[in-house]
Amino acid sequence: MELKRSNKLLIGLAAVCLLLLGKLFYIQIINDSYKRDASNNSMVYRTIYPPRGLIYDRNMKPLVTNKTSYDIMVTPREVQAFDTVLLARVLDTSVTYIRERMQYYRTYRSRIGYQTLTFLKQVGEVNYMQFAEMQYKFPGFSGQVRTIREYPFDAGGNLLGYVSEVDADFLKRHPEGYKAGDYAGKTGLEAAREEDLRGEKGYNIFLRDSRNRVQDVYEEGRLDKDAVPGKNIVTTIDAELQMYGQQLMKGKVGSVVAIEPGTGEILAMVSSPGISVDQLAEIGRYYNDIVRDPLKPMFNRTVQASYPPGSVFKLVNGLIGLQEGVLQPSYEYPCHAGYSYTATRKLGCHNHRSPLDLTEAIMMSCNAYFCYVLRNTLENRKYGRIQESYAAWREYVTSFGFGSRLGSDFPSELGGNIPDTTYYNRIYGTRGWRFPTIVSLSIGQGEIGVTPLQIANLSAIVANRGFYYIPHLVKDSEGIEIDPKYKERIYTKVDTAQFAKVIPGMYLAVNCKPGAGGTATVAAVPGLDICGKTGTAQNPHGKDNSVFICFAPMDNPRIAIAAYVENAGFGATWASPIASLMVERYLNGKVDRPELENRIMNAVLTP
Repeated sequence: MELKRSNKLLIGLAAVCLLLLGKLFYIQIINDSYKRDASNNSMVYRTIYPPRGLIYDRNMKPLVTNKTSYDIMVTPREVQAFDTVLLARVLDTSVTYIRERMQYYRTYRSRIGYQTLTFLKQVGEVNYMQFAEMQYKFPGFSGQVRTIREYPFDAGGNLLGYVSEVDADFLKRHPEGYKAGDYAGKTGLEAAREEDLRGEKGYNIFLRDSRNRVQDVYEEGRLDKDAVPGKNIVTTIDAELQMYGQQLMKGKVGSVVAIEPGTGEILAMVSSPGISVDQLAEIGRYYNDIVRDPLKPMFNRTVQASYPPGSVFKLVNGLIGLQEGVLQPSYEYPCHAGYSYTATRKLGCHNHRSPLDLTEAIMMSCNAYFCYVLRNTLENRKYGRIQESYAAWREYVTSFGFGSRLGSDFPSELGGNIPDTTYYNRIYGTRGWRFPTIVSLSIGQGEIGVTPLQIANLSAIVANRGFYYIPHLVKDSEGIEIDPKYKERIYTKVDTAQFAKVIPGMYLAVNCKPGAGGTATVAAVPGLDICGKTGTAQNPHGKDNSVFICFAPMDNPRIAIAAYVENAGFGATWASPIASLMVERYLNGKVDRPELENRIMNAVLTP
């Protein structure tokens, strides 16, 4: 019995020894990854940075390309005595700069360790070649070739965004794939499509000797990794239209957004004032001036500014009234220079003939008419209380994409505000508010806040007669597949049949006979059948904001657009001609109204 037990112990011991020997053989002979890990202290990884993906417009015009950049790198632990004056002359920098950097490295020697750091960014090609010839004189210094962004076409810095070196906060949020000295997209499309554009870094492996000097390549380069270039992005933007919109908005504060209704593709997205592509190319040089500018050029008004929509919102109230059955196109309401909603208070309106039907009310932008429409909606007897009717009204409004983010593929999009019943209950109490309390919502004022992108989307919804595609900036292309949600129709809660009833008023607002009362006749272009709606939104900080939406042609529309100009007065004065000029340029390929074009381009409306 004892012998058998000892045999078992010996067999078990032999099995364990065999397992250990097998594992050791695998580690040392078959799989050398452990060996590489153990010798990492004697190996140097030199990063190969991939070229960043290019960005094109919808017609394959390059918006963002790359050019070669040269950086000088340093591994402080490997630096030996060198001629400071010679290095300064070779790199076209100052001796003071070199000495300050070396002092910094000595101060933080333990923290830096054997890291390789960027010593000087974007040196000139001639200086880089001179350095390459003399590199042997500067142990510890090396060259690094990168690509940086170049902008052959001015398609707007706010739209494209900029690329800059990652900071500590960025590295905390992205612990994998980035390290100090790397670059990443920080705003705009560069940030939104960072994963596609960045590519994948590669590396070359070298060996150090006992004195930490870099010697030969490791394993004859068999374990080196090639960099993988970033993917190219094809945008929905029409570069010519984008640039034209920027020219029209020069000297003005606001936004222009153009959408292809049948796809939801954004044709132009102008925020003014904005960052120029020249500033993008040298963002570090201009950054402080940009952030100190009181007009906030980095603030992308197209998706971040929340404005009252003004009279363009009358279309929404009219459509809700039609759907609720409290309005028919033939219904007429009076306007006596406005609408008296209490015995002593009146919501004013401009002078025009009275009474008006729906088509005339849209054409002339009558405030009183839409006060009647919203009152009849909220006082509809099928609802028991104002809270019920208002909740139903709000549900209609939010189905148009207001009150929340549309879900665009552009970063930093905000949702605006459509207040709910809780908001009014908190302010006035559950029995303290009714239609006269919120009468300003009739004309797109009060607590409503919308973005220019949402207003442009409203134009696309009417153009499509009741549905929209989520506005987006990137198209399917080789290696890039956009989210399927951008190809799905989203219908409003208003039946599609109702939309045909508001379009005649939009058509006449632009194309009626002189003197008939249309508010946007300046936008008319023969043969284009532009349908539009003006808006003049009250602004507590200055002059009224000028608003206009339109689409064209009336049948089978190809473009829907919104223009919003701050502190500019009537919608017909500034926003309307800006939008119509862009429609004309897009559909006709040219503009045949030089006087109007010059008036808009030369106007300066900034405060």
